Amino acid sequence: MKINRLAAASVALLFATSAAFIACSKENEGINNKQAQAQNNSNSNFKETNPITHRVEFPRVKGGKSIIVTHTLSDGEVNFSLEWDGEKRSNRWTCYQQYASNSKTNTGRWQNKQNQYPSDPKIPYTMAFSDDHFYGSGYDHGHLCPSADRLNSKEANRQTFFISNMQPQLKKFNGSDANGGIWLTMEHKMRAALNINSKDTMFVCRGGTIDKENQIKEHRRDGFIVPGYYFSTAVMKYYDAYRNKWEYKAIAFWFEHKNNQDKSLKPYVISIDELEQLTGIDFFCNLPDDIENKIEAADKESMIKVWNII
Repeated sequence: MKINRLAAASVALLFATSAAFIACSKENEGINNKQAQAQNNSNSNFKETNPITHRVEFPRVKGGKSIIVTHTLSDGEVNFSLEWDGEKRSNRWTCYQQYASNSKTNTGRWQNKQNQYPSDPKIPYTMAFSDDHFYGSGYDHGHLCPSADRLNSKEANRQTFFISNMQPQLKKFNGSDANGGIWLTMEHKMRAALNINSKDTMFVCRGGTIDKENQIKEHRRDGFIVPGYYFSTAVMKYYDAYRNKWEYKAIAFWFEHKNNQDKSLKPYVISIDELEQLTGIDFFCNLPDDIENKIEAADKESMIKVWNII
């Protein structure tokens, strides 16, 4: 019996050791793959310790005095992320994904008469304004991740109203005016571009210019920045039934921040390469280089055709 117990113990130890070795090997394999991917894609975020920044919708993070803020839902699903410039106390961009399940309409627009635009609990008070500088400024609270893109749940919609997801926008640019605005026209078009009955995914990044002085409309009290330009860019991963494979397409928009109720988006379409030169931001840096290079170099006319821009 002692021999059998000893043998059984040895077998158990051998099994445990083997299992640990296999698990360790799998873990190292994953780490090595990630390291190899980072080496082959030097402009990616894969060397960043925050794994959220490795997602496709993320541009290259600036770092320094900027922080990444991600809002998740109670089930752990990522709602949207943003880069917050702590020195300028301003949003640099917001990025998010749009797909079938989070594009469903299950609720209405969140309303709170006491505090419609609450402070972001994830941003230290030393990096934000103590009050809402939008009020009395003459500018609307311009959503970057729109409320209308997050009607899948009350929790998801409420989070879009954090002031960290806002940039100041003129009423006739934003679209709150009765006749709309170019930003609202763009939002409607991009929302309609996703087939919510498919397995397609749209990766979105939007923001206002706060980094270059010649792209700032004005500095208001206490350093509150009003961007001079706004941008929106997206990559769609979609299934091409004709070619029987997954494909990618991309588009970018560049708008001067002025009263604009134009109904055509054609004049504002630019390549992602151009948008990167204008903003200094490296978009969709986590995509494989061959895909990234192809979609970012797409010219204006081809994007207008592929996305059916009118």
